[in-house]
Amino acid sequence: MIKAKKKFGQNFLKDEAILDKIIQSMPNDDLKVVEIGPGLGDLTKKLLQHKNVIAFEIDDELCEILKKEFFFFIKEKKLSLKCTDVLQYWRGRNLINQKYNLVANLPYYIATKIVLDLLKDDNCKNIIAMLQSEVAYKFCAKEGDKEFSYMAVISDLIGDTSIICDVSPQSFVPPPKVSSSVLKIEKRRGLIAKELFSDEKELKQFEQFLRSSFSSPRKTLIKNLSVYGKEKILSLFYKLDIQSKIRPHQLSSIKYLEIFKALTQIL
Repeated sequence: MIKAKKKFGQNFLKDEAILDKIIQSMPNDDLKVVEIGPGLGDLTKKLLQHKNVIAFEIDDELCEILKKEFFFFIKEKKLSLKCTDVLQYWRGRNLINQKYNLVANLPYYIATKIVLDLLKDDNCKNIIAMLQSEVAYKFCAKEGDKEFSYMAVISDLIGDTSIICDVSPQSFVPPPKVSSSVLKIEKRRGLIAKELFSDEKELKQFEQFLRSSFSSPRKTLIKNLSVYGKEKILSLFYKLDIQSKIRPHQLSSIKYLEIFKALTQIL
């Protein structure tokens, strides 16, 4: 049995019941599936019963195992195995040049970045990903929740988020030190859209605005946004009917978008 490598954040999901829940939560469409970090191929095997798969695996040793295990599927072009670092492979905003769904047990150490990149990738239509529970619930949080953050604002603006199930460490080999959850994000629209952001530059400005907004969660939002000029922010809050003492987690995603759009017009 191959040993999991800490440097790649490897924890192999072996719980058949959880694997089946992931498969059952997949959207009913004809899109190709992208899997990041297939590991020993337990999820891959189930995915291939339903879809064609593009899998990204950074570990050369695992790649050799996967090539042998799925030789027939690779030969029949049902599986495209890319033995590379997905973050280095990612070109521009779109991971691949076609519409796809992401279904994966993501390595914890890159999971947050990958989900944020997937949210910005307009070719990615749905996300079903195993993450550290703390991170998964941050993407699902709603205004008023203590976990509400810039990650939740981005995901809420483009889709519907939910937790498919929580997963105990004992479902993995080796067991991680944290609990996990399966996150699902069903996209309604892309970030680069008429009603949201006109181009990549504006989206990056919004991301920076959100990071400033949540830089100190316990402070008031006005305090966090004072980098844009306290008087300007106070004036905007008054025009948008936002309480001056409101804290970052208490404001809706739409209101954050409204503040940003109004702010860009006066800066």
